[in-house]
Amino acid sequence: MTYVLLARNWWALALRGVLAIIFAILAVMWPGLTLIVLALLFGAYALVDGLFAILAALRAPEGYERWWVHFFEGLAGVLVGIIAFFWPGITAFALLYLIAAWAIITGVLEIAAAIRLRRYVAGEWLLALSGALSLLFGILIVLVPSAGAIGVVWIIAFYAFLFGLLLIALALRLRRLEQGLWRAV
Repeated sequence: MTYVLLARNWWALALRGVLAIIFAILAVMWPGLTLIVLALLFGAYALVDGLFAILAALRAPEGYERWWVHFFEGLAGVLVGIIAFFWPGITAFALLYLIAAWAIITGVLEIAAAIRLRRYVAGEWLLALSGALSLLFGILIVLVPSAGAIGVVWIIAFYAFLFGLLLIALALRLRRLEQGLWRAV
């Protein structure tokens, strides 16, 4: 059952909430750096991932016919990583759309989970509210990307802070549910 799994792992939701709040505070403290740093971190990931994909292609067993797929996937990763390092501003703009897509998908899934959990968890509205917030945040980024990187960073920080608070509130409710589950055993 989903609610039992969530209740037993309430601490993971609380940790996600705390990390979101920490991220929000850091984004407010260094708004000009936040998007660039995210772009550079993405570039580092893409570069390393690409190098490992190339290595996997070159080390493919003899007779493996699709080695070239891994090779070109790796080449694309290396290329994207280099672009992110040399043009982090463009990468940051593209990253905004990735963040928007992530927020929209997360929002839809959280709303769906809240609807499924309403029979089992009294505070399911918190999950639905965080889902609605995610959905609104994603749509806002898509509709107003020209608001400027600093403005978007402030929106990201505000979103992360509220998201973190809602996750912590839900985690505390799930913790009470989990304590009740253990008493029932």
